[in-house]
Amino acid sequence: MAHRPRGTSLQSPLNTPQKFSRHVQCAREPSGALLATLGQPAQAGAQEAADALLALPLLLLISADRCAPQVLGIRGDALDKFCPQQPLDCDDIYAQGYQIDGVYLIYPSGPSLPVPVFCDMTTEGGKWTVFQKRFNGSVSFFRGWNDYKLGFGRADGEYWLGLQNLHLLTLKHKYELRVDLEDFENNTAFAKYHDFSISPNAVSAEEDGYTLYVADFEDGGAGDSLTYHSGQKFSTFDRDQDLFVQNCAALSSGAFWFRSCHFANLNGFYLGGSHLSYANGINWAQWKGFYYSLKRTEMKIRRA
Repeated sequence: MAHRPRGTSLQSPLNTPQKFSRHVQCAREPSGALLATLGQPAQAGAQEAADALLALPLLLLISADRCAPQVLGIRGDALDKFCPQQPLDCDDIYAQGYQIDGVYLIYPSGPSLPVPVFCDMTTEGGKWTVFQKRFNGSVSFFRGWNDYKLGFGRADGEYWLGLQNLHLLTLKHKYELRVDLEDFENNTAFAKYHDFSISPNAVSAEEDGYTLYVADFEDGGAGDSLTYHSGQKFSTFDRDQDLFVQNCAALSSGAFWFRSCHFANLNGFYLGGSHLSYANGINWAQWKGFYYSLKRTEMKIRRA
């Protein structure tokens, strides 16, 4: 039976606003609201300004007149909306000849909606579409439903791709999931699930709670902390869909496919290793237990 968190402080770090790029001047029809937020981060608020930065590469790309090999570090000359090839995921990007780790654009929702994503083109043959990445605590993952639905952060840093994007990807192909973990002593481990999907049979994935399905576990030293969560809806502090009498997301200081409550809490607080608080860090219980918050995590999928 999973351990149930006892609660904790709700303090967590926010993104740090940054100056927007001079390349904004090259955009043909920039969004006034977006640029106002980026240009005056003090007035906009830290989280709003930081989140707005994620949209900037899309603004520049959509405003471009032609295919551009690199825009703010986004790789590939098949990324602009006017280009003939629009990759669904990192498998497609790899097949197009781009086989270097980095940020690319994918199109899970169709040709008019490019989404920045980090592609791991190295691990175990590459082609991995990374949908969760944490490594320094610079981005708050204690967020509400809408953020987890649509995604947040930057693909070149810590980020979450978005539940809706995950659902759309797994509708089109069969995927496998790999979870890479690292502790503060530089030990690494992974867990792999050869079958992964998000609400594959739902008429409305959101109404179905973006239900997680994983199967066919392969141990890479981390142990299996995720099968317990299979079949469960995603929960945030403002949308409680777990099976526990209290709100697991609030108690665990994160958001996940909680049951009652978790063996995995990869979106919990970034607590920097061993911690006294119970089960509210970046925990993978079968490897490091409930009192150790991991240094680095990546959740990533590729076609099976």
